[in-house]
Amino acid sequence: MTRGLLAVAFAAAAIATDTTAQTYQRGQNVAPAFEGWERNDDGSYNFLFGYMNRNWLEEVDVPVGELNSFSPGPADRGQPTHFLPRRNRFVFKVRVPADWGDRELVWTLTSNGVTEHAYATLRPDYVVDNVVIMSETGALGAGSSNAQMRANQPPTITLEGPEVREATAGVPVGITVLVEDDGVPRSRRRPPSPPPETAADSARADSIWNAPPTFSRTQLTPPSRITVQKANGLFMSWFLYRGDGEPGFDPPQIKVWEDTRTGANSPWAPRWIPPELPGDGRWTVNVSFDRPGTYLLRGRADDGGLFSDVEVTVVVRPAAS
Repeated sequence: MTRGLLAVAFAAAAIATDTTAQTYQRGQNVAPAFEGWERNDDGSYNFLFGYMNRNWLEEVDVPVGELNSFSPGPADRGQPTHFLPRRNRFVFKVRVPADWGDRELVWTLTSNGVTEHAYATLRPDYVVDNVVIMSETGALGAGSSNAQMRANQPPTITLEGPEVREATAGVPVGITVLVEDDGVPRSRRRPPSPPPETAADSARADSIWNAPPTFSRTQLTPPSRITVQKANGLFMSWFLYRGDGEPGFDPPQIKVWEDTRTGANSPWAPRWIPPELPGDGRWTVNVSFDRPGTYLLRGRADDGGLFSDVEVTVVVRPAAS
């Protein structure tokens, strides 16, 4: 069965069992996922992996080792040790040589007492390209595409400053990146409202602002989706990839995981609107850490269809006593 037919079958099964499905806030495990493979220009291959954290709230930590490892070969293949909630697709790549053949690369992950495996192979029906990524993450909708979307390229992201930094617990550290994009796909970003021009306009604006909220029929209608859908529009977001702690981000960052709940700060949430873009293309975030340690932060520039990542390691020292 092809990937497209499998997706339709899984979607139909999800609809059929929706009334009996259960979701959990915490206590469930994280399942590793093999997303597919791509070929590099030198003839080698990349295996693409993601995961499904079955919790809506719990962010699970599993250090590299017996409980979070690859085989054959090195146990550490760049996989995350901090797992965000729910579905996270195309999280990292593992390069294998051109003569890999029909061998399997296995990711083993044990969390909350459950062990699961993801088996990566070069099966032809698992080849991945940009269109597959946009389709799987929900940017294209159910089985649709056009010439403009097929020509989309991921944003470029340039880190300003060193890749390894030092910080003190409780003291914010600033990180700035330059993000450039081709403007595809088109954003659903709303244009800003014009400022009031007269006193009467200003009074009218104040009365509207202070009035009780009203909602249209569209806003009150629960969303209905056959597949996961993602809003188009460029944004930049930072999150913890490795490290034992809870860094705080200012401003709060857009979620990079599939939070489909209405009102969530997530491109997969109904009614979500992309943020306004900085005029010079530079995005700055201040990150603070509540405890000493070494943290690997990942920054993602996402245009709604494709994305690029950059990483910063922050070594956090204890606060002065």
